[in-house]
Amino acid sequence: MRKDIPLMIVLGLLAAPRAVLHDLGLVHEGTGLNALLVFVPLLMWVVAAVTHSSSPVRLLIGAGAVYGICLAVIHNALWNGEATVAEPLARAGMTLSSLVTGLTVGAICGGVAWLLTRRRPDPAASHKSTP
Repeated sequence: MRKDIPLMIVLGLLAAPRAVLHDLGLVHEGTGLNALLVFVPLLMWVVAAVTHSSSPVRLLIGAGAVYGICLAVIHNALWNGEATVAEPLARAGMTLSSLVTGLTVGAICGGVAWLLTRRRPDPAASHKSTP
């Protein structure tokens, strides 16, 4: 588990640049660049989990937690202050939403990685001798 922590952090940080670029208005939804910034990091999450972790779901939920924390920090730091409710309530909602988003993305990617590891042959099974 502990050996996965640096990988969790790196994977979580891979998805964060899109939030910064989007909040600054430099990337817009529906564009090819936005799609790349959304899906390439998540594809890298799944590949890393399948190839480098014995527990892909745990790894990617951890990466999702890091990503959620990044989202919360980025959105709060770059928030323009406009809201229809009191600022503290808006910030709390934004933080909670960011954490839930990160954990959900991590769980979904973890599920995909787990399914992919179920499809891969067990290398230990090929070395067993039959009596």
